Amino acid sequence: MLFITAFLLSAYFVFAAVQGDYGHFRRVQIEADEAALKQQLAQLHAERAILQNKTRRLSDSYLDLDLLDERARKVLGMARGDEIIIQ
Repeated sequence: MLFITAFLLSAYFVFAAVQGDYGHFRRVQIEADEAALKQQLAQLHAERAILQNKTRRLSDSYLDLDLLDERARKVLGMARGDEIIIQ
């Protein structure tokens, strides 16, 4: 009886160590989620850097006229008289 109880307890703990909430498979899944989130974070940092650059180029202290012209055309949908528009 003692041997069966010890075997069942050890089987339970082995099962919990492998497939439980804090087991090996859960750890592998969390590490994969972490890698995906780190990649997403890197993409967001790159996107943020691009937006910060555009914001700086349109600020009062530094004005990029080409970017201003591009944004005005895109937002307002306007073109100069000597341009040909292809849609």
